[in-house]
Amino acid sequence: MTVRLVLGVAIALAAFAVAGRRILLLGRLGMSGQPAEPGRTRGVGGRALALVSEVLGQRKLLKWTVPGAAHFAVFWGFTILFATIVEGFGALFDRDFHIPLIGTHAWLGFLEDTFIVAVLCALAVFAVIRLTQSPQRRGRRSRFFGSHLGPAWLVLFMIFNVMWTLLLYRGAQINTGNFPFSYGAFASEAVARLLAPAGRTANDVLETVGLLASLGVVLAFLVLVLYSKHLHIFLAPLNVAFSRRPRALGALLPVYSGGREVDFEDPDEDDKIGRGVIEDFTWKGMLDFGTCTECGRCQSQCPAWNTGKPLNPKLLIMGLRDHAMAKAPYLLDAGQTNADVLAEAGRPLVGTPDEGGVIDPDVLWSCVTCGACVEQCPVDIEHVDHIVDMRRYQVLIESQFPKEAHTMLRNLERAGDPWGRGARARLEWTAGLPFEVRVLDGGKLPADIEYLLWVGCAGALDENAKKTTRAVAELLHEAGVEFMVLGGEETCTGDAARRLGQEVLFQELAKQNVEKLDAAGVKRIVVTCAHCFNALGNEYPQLGGVYEVLHHTQLLSRLVAEGRLVPEHPVEAAVTYHDPCYLGRHNRVFDPPRDILGNVPGLQLTEMPRHRETSFCCGAGGARMWMEETIGTRINETRTDEALATGADVIAAACPYCIVMLTDGTATRKQEGRAPEDVQVVDVSRLLLRAVRPAGSPPSEKE
Repeated sequence: MTVRLVLGVAIALAAFAVAGRRILLLGRLGMSGQPAEPGRTRGVGGRALALVSEVLGQRKLLKWTVPGAAHFAVFWGFTILFATIVEGFGALFDRDFHIPLIGTHAWLGFLEDTFIVAVLCALAVFAVIRLTQSPQRRGRRSRFFGSHLGPAWLVLFMIFNVMWTLLLYRGAQINTGNFPFSYGAFASEAVARLLAPAGRTANDVLETVGLLASLGVVLAFLVLVLYSKHLHIFLAPLNVAFSRRPRALGALLPVYSGGREVDFEDPDEDDKIGRGVIEDFTWKGMLDFGTCTECGRCQSQCPAWNTGKPLNPKLLIMGLRDHAMAKAPYLLDAGQTNADVLAEAGRPLVGTPDEGGVIDPDVLWSCVTCGACVEQCPVDIEHVDHIVDMRRYQVLIESQFPKEAHTMLRNLERAGDPWGRGARARLEWTAGLPFEVRVLDGGKLPADIEYLLWVGCAGALDENAKKTTRAVAELLHEAGVEFMVLGGEETCTGDAARRLGQEVLFQELAKQNVEKLDAAGVKRIVVTCAHCFNALGNEYPQLGGVYEVLHHTQLLSRLVAEGRLVPEHPVEAAVTYHDPCYLGRHNRVFDPPRDILGNVPGLQLTEMPRHRETSFCCGAGGARMWMEETIGTRINETRTDEALATGADVIAAACPYCIVMLTDGTATRKQEGRAPEDVQVVDVSRLLLRAVRPAGSPPSEKE
């Protein structure tokens, strides 16, 4: 007894010393980051619910059924089997030790053994997944591409060691008469039967060896976790608890420095604009980097990575984490750094391989900010926030960004729209409508106006998007909804500028718009663009502009449900619907467009394999619509191929950006002879208008 007590305590003290030193380093490194923006600790109830749902309930992981179930088994296995660790440490002091109150109940023994078996089965599943999905077999299509596979296999091996040593100890303990459960521990009892022929003396030895081995493996596993990507075991609950609620999608955060928002009209000399070096990231950013599980769920859904671009959300986070760890001695104690650490400290955060950059510029500018990575991440890493923050530094401090974006920014500054058409062109879409569109020309909105129709740059200036605007206007008129437009007073919301990283221009445009809207007494706005919808509804409140903002599909769906619009004329077509990222994934508007399509007689809806939360981007977001796509295959063509594969005659969407990109994709496929000539790409509203328009009435647009 004395020997195993001494050995057990010595092993524990050594492991805790090594682990404690690592925890201290990680804690100091994490807190070396900048203060996070306010609100990370607000809403305790929602954060507690997130912990229950995402950590205890493994909600996001279970979306991937087989690996999710295996991870669920391992997570809850270690949670339940913590009781066996308590039993093991207690047995160092007393061979007959059991947990007070419940320690001899048969159900506890049964539960412990059930999860031992469940964990072993899960390990087999993980091994099969890693073998069949290995980068050697699937190349960059493997979600484990670039992950640290050696340590991952080592962790699986260590978990296996935890389980078999535990069974060895428990089986021998049954044979020596020191087991706390009289029955129920079926797996341990099976091992006991195998060990019984060895006799009492041998089982005494095996009990001690098994106990020390079990505790030793557990403690070694603790140290391994702290030095590997499995650090997420401890950090994931913290990252979930402090994540943006309800999710890091929709609105981008303003620029924060030192925990407060930067005032661009009167900035402080010490303000940090964006992220130019690793220490510019907040402690939440550092927590994100350390929490990455390297599972690859983000990269499996990333449209950039899946079309041959260099951006891999997982590798981006891993690169930032590895750089932070390598630079840690410099950040924490510059007086004890060596040449390698100083070289790491001198690397530019964003730079080409020749410059030694941590993040290649092509990686940074490949992002379409679609949010698929954030949606998929099981530990709530905020990839898009970090990418945009690095873009902000590049644009506002370094003036380094793709040259094609210069034209778009210049047009926004001079004309208030990305095309540079100016205010005079804002009402061209109204020509030929069978009714007069009321234009607010100064003053307040009249009392009879229900909504301001925010037309948007595309809706007013893009020839295809004008058809959507006209259709929405006709439908509102048909339903008796009184609305007005700003006409030439409307300017771009600034969405593209903000996602490019040009926060100053975004704020200038947004403040102008807020001033106009407030002066007009606007309370309710309906928009036809998913990007305008997101900016006006989610980001303008940051600047004091608080309005009720509806997407046109939400309002039209409501009007159909209320009987104010009656789609009674059949539209015979096979249709598939593309979820715009900034309508669906970012704002959870999935059902209204489908409700509209479902109410149009004659339409047959077929969903693409990737839809709703997993919808594949059209390629226009993140200001990518205004930049050339020269690396890999085109995102819009990949999405077009998915739509065409459904056999649809009509590809429906609910955002002008998506319609532009999918129209270009279908045009390319038609030229290649890979798409029928009669395939159309239209907004949902245009299909509804075809069904609502009375028979024999003249169409207002060329169908």
